[in-house]
Amino acid sequence: MINFQYLRTTTSKSALNLISKDKNSKFLAGGTNLIDLMKRGVTSPEKLIDINHVPLKQIEAVGDQIIIGALASNTAVAEHALIKEKLPLLAMALNAGASAQLRNVATVGGNMMQRTRCGYFYDTEMPCNKRQPGSGCGAIGGFNRMHAIFGTSDQCIAVHPSDMCIALVALDATVVLSNAKGERKVLFKDFHRLPGDTPQLDNNLKADEMIVRLEIPNNNLNKNSYYLKVRDRASYAFALVSVGAALELSDNKIKDVRLAMGGVAHKPWRLTAAENFLKGKEASAENFEQAAKLAMTDAKGFGENNFKLQMAPNSIIEALTVAKSKA
Repeated sequence: MINFQYLRTTTSKSALNLISKDKNSKFLAGGTNLIDLMKRGVTSPEKLIDINHVPLKQIEAVGDQIIIGALASNTAVAEHALIKEKLPLLAMALNAGASAQLRNVATVGGNMMQRTRCGYFYDTEMPCNKRQPGSGCGAIGGFNRMHAIFGTSDQCIAVHPSDMCIALVALDATVVLSNAKGERKVLFKDFHRLPGDTPQLDNNLKADEMIVRLEIPNNNLNKNSYYLKVRDRASYAFALVSVGAALELSDNKIKDVRLAMGGVAHKPWRLTAAENFLKGKEASAENFEQAAKLAMTDAKGFGENNFKLQMAPNSIIEALTVAKSKA
C-alpha cells in the first residue's frame, strides 16, 4: 500500500469540491472493499476523502417512495422496520451478504461501488483488462468457475459481487447522484455497465459525482418475496448464482413479478423476458419452468462455469416457488 493523504469532510458540498480537485482521489465510507484493493496494490489513490460524517444516512418514507441515504449501513437498512415491512426482498438480500461485522460498517453507496472478486483482477501478476486495459482476460480459458454466463465480451467475463444490488434492480430503484452543479437521477438498471470494450468501467458514475441516495417506489410485492443465494458455504461467500424474486398475486394469478439474478453477469441481471411471460399467468410450476427457460436465452458458459447453465434456471424456479408459498 502506498502512502496516501487522508481528509475528512462533513458536507456533500465540501466532499464534491475535494473530489473535483484531484482525479486520483477516492471517497472512503465503510472501506470494506476499497481498503482490500489498496492493500493488494490493485488501486492506489493518492488521497482518501472520508465522507462518513456527511449526513446521508436517512431511511424514510417520502410520498410514494422509500428514501435510503448512501451512507446508511447495510445493517441499518436490513434491520429497519420500514424496509422489513415494505421491501423485504432488500432486507433478505442484505442479510445474505458478507458477515455481520462487515454489514455493520459497509454502506449502501459503497456496496454499489464494490468491484468484482475475480481472482485475476485481484492478482497483479496476472492479465486483467479491468485492472490494466489491453493486458487480456486471464479468466477466459483460465479458472472461471465463478464467472459470468450473460452479457460477456471477449474483454471480460467477471461478475458483479453484490447481493443488495440484485434486490435494488428488481425493485426498480433510482440512484440519485450529485456534483457541484446539482443532482441527476439514473435508473438502477442503468447505473452498472456490461464489460463491452471498456471492462475497466464498472458503472456510469462520473469522476466528479457522488451517490447521495436511493429512491425506491412503493409496490405490492412485499407479501411474496424471496432472495435465494447459492454459494459454496453458508457464511461469507459470494454467490455462484442468486435470484431475487417477488410476486404480486391475486387468486393465484400473477399481477406483477420482479426477477433479477446475481453471480451471472458484470452487472445485476434483470430477467425482463421471464417477467413479461409470467405477468397475467397462473403461478404454476409449469409457468415457472417456462419462465426459467426464457431467462436462459443467450446464456453462455466458459468451461468451468458451465454448471451455472443448469443451476441458474433451477434457482429461478426455486426462488419463484418459495416466494409463491409465502401467500
